[in-house]
Amino acid sequence: MKYIISLFVFSFFYISINAQITTNITWVEKSSMNDADIIYYDISKKLIWDNFKAEPNLPNPIAAITSSGFGYTAGMHSKNGKGQINVEVYCYFSKLKSWVKAGRNTDYILNHEQHHFDATYIAAQLFLKKIKAVKLTTSTMNAQLALLYKECCTGMNNMQTRYDRETKNGQLILQQEKWNTFFNEKLLTLKN
Repeated sequence: MKYIISLFVFSFFYISINAQITTNITWVEKSSMNDADIIYYDISKKLIWDNFKAEPNLPNPIAAITSSGFGYTAGMHSKNGKGQINVEVYCYFSKLKSWVKAGRNTDYILNHEQHHFDATYIAAQLFLKKIKAVKLTTSTMNAQLALLYKECCTGMNNMQTRYDRETKNGQLILQQEKWNTFFNEKLLTLKN
């Protein structure tokens, strides 16, 4: 099961300039979040059960919960008469909001939970791609980023819901195998 926390961090410094504006869009493994609680997505590193630090919700029939999300920071500054928009995108896993029930920490369930984090990363990469496809300006930056972020969060939440529904939270082995293939192929295309 997936619990989504989509963090939206936005800082904007409006500078009125009539000069050339450049845009820098980067993937980062940092944010203003508490680094002791956060694991930033790294395609070459998988989650381990020790990352799941929260107390489990015992009445909940679910075996484990992955709490992940993506966010961005954006700002603008002027230097030597030239404007620069900087956007940084990141994807994270919250250790203090993710949990597993005792006796349910199997490799099979961990794989299911890893794919929830993978789905968040896929959405974050789509957000990054969409930002690169638009022309940001000082007057449209706020609205464009907020709209693209909302679109990608909606897509991520739909994917997470569909993943759990179709696999019955990982209980349907054949469906889980199909999703395993989907995630593995999608991550391979993002890695290249």
